[in-house]
Amino acid sequence: MIQLSGHIVDVVAGRIYDGIMTLEDGIIRRIEPAEVVDNQYLVPGLIDAHVHIESSMMLPSEFARLALPHGTVACVSDPHEIANVCGVAGIDYLIDNSKTVPLKFYFGAPSCVPATAFETSGATLDAEAVKSLLQRNDIHYLGEMMNFPGVLYSDEQVLLKLAAAKEAGKPIDGHAPDLSGDDLRTYVNAGIKTDHECMTVNEALEKIALGMHILIREGSAARNFDTLIPLIASNPERIMLCSDDKHPDDLLKNGHINSLVVRALKLGYDPITILRACSLNPIKHYKLDVGLLQPGDKADFLIVDNLQDFRITSTWIEGQKVAEKGQVLFERIQPQPPVNAFEAAPITAADLRVEQTGNLITIIVAEDGQLYTRCEQAEPLVVDNNLVSDTDRDLLKLVVYNRYEPAKPAIGFIKNIGLKRGALVSTVAHDSHNIVAVGTSDELLAAAINRIISSKGGILAMDETEACLLPLPVGGILSDADGHAVAQGYEQADALAKAFGSPLRSPFMTLAFMSLACIPEIKLTDKGLFEIMKLSYTDLQC
Repeated sequence: MIQLSGHIVDVVAGRIYDGIMTLEDGIIRRIEPAEVVDNQYLVPGLIDAHVHIESSMMLPSEFARLALPHGTVACVSDPHEIANVCGVAGIDYLIDNSKTVPLKFYFGAPSCVPATAFETSGATLDAEAVKSLLQRNDIHYLGEMMNFPGVLYSDEQVLLKLAAAKEAGKPIDGHAPDLSGDDLRTYVNAGIKTDHECMTVNEALEKIALGMHILIREGSAARNFDTLIPLIASNPERIMLCSDDKHPDDLLKNGHINSLVVRALKLGYDPITILRACSLNPIKHYKLDVGLLQPGDKADFLIVDNLQDFRITSTWIEGQKVAEKGQVLFERIQPQPPVNAFEAAPITAADLRVEQTGNLITIIVAEDGQLYTRCEQAEPLVVDNNLVSDTDRDLLKLVVYNRYEPAKPAIGFIKNIGLKRGALVSTVAHDSHNIVAVGTSDELLAAAINRIISSKGGILAMDETEACLLPLPVGGILSDADGHAVAQGYEQADALAKAFGSPLRSPFMTLAFMSLACIPEIKLTDKGLFEIMKLSYTDLQC
C-alpha cells in the first residue's frame, strides 16, 4: 500500500482539493480530504491523442523511455507507417514491442494501406484485413481516413472499412485538410469524428459544428498550436492535444504533450481545461483504460511541483513509479530481430538525367513547419541538355525511388530546402516510405541513394567529404538502438543538413512529406509529379 498527499486535480469534477490518496495493487483505493498535505500537485497522466510512433524513428519501447519522464502515460498510435512497409506483420511487431514497457499504447487499424493509389507501398490492407484487425482486442480504432475522395465518392473498399469500425463499435479517425461545405458534411456523416489537419480556427469551427473533435497538433514538422489554442476556451469538450509526428531529438530535449500544457498555462488558460484536453477528452472519445484520479481508477498520474511551470517530479502507471526527475526507472529490453522490405537496386547519375523538352519546369515549394506545399513554375538550369540543381535560386533536384520493386526513379524539383552543397536521403517518406532524396548534383544524389540502399534504410546527409548516416533497419523507418543514441544520431544528421545550408527547422521531416500524395498542393511520388486536388499526375516540363 502506498499513500501520497497533495493538491488533487480532479478533471472529472472540475476542482482542485487537498487530499491523501491510497494506492494498492495498481488501483486508487480511496482519496480522503485532508487539511495538511504535501505541497505538490497530483494530476492525471498525459495522453498524446494521435501519434505515429514510427516518425520518432524509435521502437515503442524506446519512445516510452523518452516520453515517460515528460509525463506521457498513454499514446493513441496509428501504425500506418510500418503497415505501409510490412503490413500486419509490422503492426504486430510494434504491438509486441510496446508490451515490454509500462507506457500504454493504443494502436489503431490503418485505414489507408496503401495511403493512395498514386504511390507504391510494400503492403495492402483491404477491407477484409482491416475488419479482421478491428475485431482484435489490441486494436482500438480505425486509423485516420486520409482517402477523403474515397469517402466522398463512395469507394467500395473505403465504405467497407468504415462499416467494419462501426460494427466493432470503435472510433474512426479523420484526416480532412481544407475540406469544407457539402464535402465535409459527407465526410463527417460517414462516421468520422476527429481531425488533426486544421490550419485555421474557422476551419476547425466548421468541423466542430458538425460534431468533430479537433486535435491540436504540435509536432516536429507541422505546428498548429499557436493558431488553434483559442479553441480550448471556446470548445473545451471538443479539443485534444497531439504530436502526430515527433522526432527523437525533439522529444528528448523539448518534451512531449507536457510542453503544450506549459505553453497553454503561460497563456493564461485554465489548468483543468488544459488537462482535460490531454486526459479526460481522449479517454472518453477512444474509450481508453487510463485512470483519471478517481477512487477505483487505475493509478495513472503525475506529481508536479505547481500549475504554472508544470515541472514533473514523477510519472506513475498502475501504481508503479516509472519515471522520476527526468529518468526512467526500468531497464532497457533488447528488441526482437527487425522486419523489413527492401528490394531497391543501385543507380547511377545517368539514371537521374532529365533532358530538356520545355521552357519551364513545375516546382514544389515547401513551407517550413507545414505539410502543405505550393506549385510554381520557373526556368530550369540546363547543363549538357540535362536539367540540374540550381543552388543560386534554391531549385534542387528531388528524387523518389521505389524501394519495393524495380522501377525508374521519379524526378522533380523543389524550392526552400536551401542546400548549398551535399545531398539528403531518407527512407522515412510518408506514407509508403520509398527512398526520397534531394541534392545539389546528380552524382551526389546517386552516391547517397546507393549508400541508403546498402544499409536497407535510414537517413543520410553527405557531400564529397563528410557523411552522417542513421541506420533504420526496422522497416527502413525505425532504429532498434537505444533511444538516446537514436536522438543523437538524428541530431548529428540534422546538424549536417543545416551545415549544408538548409534553413529549415527539421529538414528531414520536411523531406519526409514531399512524397505524401494526400496533402495539397503538389508532391512527388515514385510514380511521378502529382497534383493532389486534381488527383492526377502532371508533367515536370512545359
